[in-house]
Amino acid sequence: MKLATRLIHGETGIDQQTGAVGVPIYQISTYRQTSVDHFGKYDYARGDNPTREAVEETVAALEGGKRCLAFASGMAAITTTLMIFSPGDHLVVCDDVYGGAYRALTTIFSRMGIESTFVDATALAAIEAAIKPETKGLYLETPSNPLLKVTDLRGAAAIAKKHGIISMIDNTFMTPYLQRPLELGCDIVLHSGTKFLNGHSDVICGFAVVNDKELGQRIRYIQNAFGTGLGPQDSFLTLRGIKTLKVRMEESQKNTARIIDWLKQQPCVTAIHYPGLASHPGHSIHAAQADGFGAVFSFELDTIERTKKLLENSKLAVFAVSLGGVESILSYPAKMSHASVPTAERLRKGITDTLVRLSVGLEDPDDLIEDLARCLGS
Repeated sequence: MKLATRLIHGETGIDQQTGAVGVPIYQISTYRQTSVDHFGKYDYARGDNPTREAVEETVAALEGGKRCLAFASGMAAITTTLMIFSPGDHLVVCDDVYGGAYRALTTIFSRMGIESTFVDATALAAIEAAIKPETKGLYLETPSNPLLKVTDLRGAAAIAKKHGIISMIDNTFMTPYLQRPLELGCDIVLHSGTKFLNGHSDVICGFAVVNDKELGQRIRYIQNAFGTGLGPQDSFLTLRGIKTLKVRMEESQKNTARIIDWLKQQPCVTAIHYPGLASHPGHSIHAAQADGFGAVFSFELDTIERTKKLLENSKLAVFAVSLGGVESILSYPAKMSHASVPTAERLRKGITDTLVRLSVGLEDPDDLIEDLARCLGS
């Protein structure tokens, strides 16, 4: 069964209890037990819930994994997963990692004695050089947020395996429809399911997917202990959103190509960061490990005044945090996704005050271009 069909008729397409063409919302906190010695599959919803289990099975199957854990947010997925490491452990992390992950690593996990070294992960030699005897994990995003840098996942996974460390990949931008890191040798795939997986800007959720059952059980233990699991309502909505993932990603990618072609002609646009451009330094690597280039890109403008005008006057692309919705979303990384990164460090990473990120939705691209032209004065 091909991926597009599995999105509709996958692991949990029909409820086995009733024949309903969707898993119901089990809005339940506890379950009756019939034996003191042998509890049933479900006992308390912090640990297990049938609706959450359905979305976990769906995402695991799409990523080609053996186990998926669904979390109350993308950051809950990231931080719970990072809790598998111990004081004294060291992590190698891509340089322009999402600001929330950077904040957690540098202000929380560092206090716990888990140190991180940030490297340009587009260079495999830089990853290799940063590994120490105490290194236990490699954390990557590709394409990265917000500069869309590309890491060779096969090469990075091979380095991790050589050194016996765990490789973790944030696959939020691509989704399993376009990129499946487990198939490339990676150990853990992370998602902010809030974005493209759900796709309707009405849910906060996250996922961690693994191929190794023991590794999955380690994450599951921490999830249950901390109570970071996803609720049934949000599980249901995410299951619904996933069914349209193919058509949303395909249409948004087409719109993205149209808008970028237009932006390339605008004198006020000084740079565009998108792996779908042949001029992008990671274009060929990305094309070899993914089935498309996605619907998120960033671009730089010539002045801060024009940047503010675009963000504050756009009528179709919503000026907001997040991405991956049916509506286009304009974000300002300097004060949104990477606001927690110190200014000097942010600028060193190339996240300037004139950088804008655009997640392209399902509007007619001509209308989006007309709106952008009005705001940019083109």
